[in-house]
Amino acid sequence: MRYWWVNQNQTYKFEVHGKFMWSPKTKTNGHRNQFYDNMQEVQAGDVIFSYCDTKIKAVGVARGRARSSPKPEFRTAGSNWANEGWYIPVEFKELENTVRPKDFIEQLLEHLPEKYSPLSTSGDGLQSVYLAAVPNALAERLINLIGPEYARKLRELSSAGPESDEGDESNDAEENAIRGRTDIGPTTKDQLVKARRGQGIFKANVKLNESKCRVTGISQMQHLRASHIKPWKDSNDEEKLNGCNGLLLSPHVDHLFDRGLISFSNNGDILISPKLDRSVLQKWSVSEKTNVGTFNDVQSGFLVYHRDIVFKK
Repeated sequence: MRYWWVNQNQTYKFEVHGKFMWSPKTKTNGHRNQFYDNMQEVQAGDVIFSYCDTKIKAVGVARGRARSSPKPEFRTAGSNWANEGWYIPVEFKELENTVRPKDFIEQLLEHLPEKYSPLSTSGDGLQSVYLAAVPNALAERLINLIGPEYARKLRELSSAGPESDEGDESNDAEENAIRGRTDIGPTTKDQLVKARRGQGIFKANVKLNESKCRVTGISQMQHLRASHIKPWKDSNDEEKLNGCNGLLLSPHVDHLFDRGLISFSNNGDILISPKLDRSVLQKWSVSEKTNVGTFNDVQSGFLVYHRDIVFKK
């Protein structure tokens, strides 16, 4: 197991709450950057210290290795970054006892790496840093500063297990299966692999707006699917990854929604297709009087498409 330090001043709320890290592969001029290259060194189980606004505000555990992936939705942050980069699923826990390293720089200074340090010798964060390796001695000092809460957060992460459904083994197996197909050409294979990789980013983007299945109330991410409102096949490249073009749904609800057997009004009322046998709803405990809450304006626009084109009237 290794320790890492991630600077998330621009992306903290997206990455910590979305449970991932993402970086470009190179600088904007195309040159390599060690702090981006480090993404490829992370292994499942590595510990991440999340640094934002001069403080270590969260700790996380990597749930897989880096994968090539489209850029997530960062709103105005990262507007000059390339659209393709490295993505790592990470489970974060925010800290109550946040630590400002600058206040303890005298304790930390001798343990900072000579090269590719996450901090300057004055204790300030470095703007050029994204992901930096943390020597064990420095990690020990940071853990001591965080105090007993560190061990508690790590236990919570260990006992909960990965909430992500994007583990390395399943991803690799699916991609290998696609690569091994003989009924499709190389171009189609590349398209399918890119779509599979994009699904992880899409789910992270959806989680910026949604925290649970609106119908069942389930919030454990490993049991939810990120379902496109406007179907993937009908969406342009931007819409395919737009978090507002998605809902987190339990698998049986996703099944009905994808097939146009249910939809939602803009005020959140569930709409039932006349093509759906009502006994299915009863057996799946889905009430015909369900209201799932309102949607934002962009979601509502996509729902218009779903009601007009996908929903079976």
